[in-house]
Amino acid sequence: MKRRAIQVAEELAHHAGVYLQRESNRTSLITVTRADVSPDLKNATIYVSVLPHEEEERAIAFVKRQRGLFREYLKSHSKLKFLPFIDFVIDEGEKNRQRVDDLTRT
Repeated sequence: MKRRAIQVAEELAHHAGVYLQRESNRTSLITVTRADVSPDLKNATIYVSVLPHEEEERAIAFVKRQRGLFREYLKSHSKLKFLPFIDFVIDEGEKNRQRVDDLTRT
């Protein structure tokens, strides 16, 4: 990834974490694990993990509903000139890491 794409991804991940912490309904813990940006900076994917795992579907539905409001938040809180289209997905890699960690503890 180019330097600018890395900077944009880091800024998006930071602001998404702050926004979700402020706006979440507190029934689950939604954590931003990372963000990826396309090379043309027009699309971004923000990866989240959710605890408890039973709340994943509700949490991802919540963050997807918040996309428009998150874009408005970014307009006023970030230095990005152009905002990419943003999608939120569950970070499967994080779930796999947790599963491996649980297996190594037993």
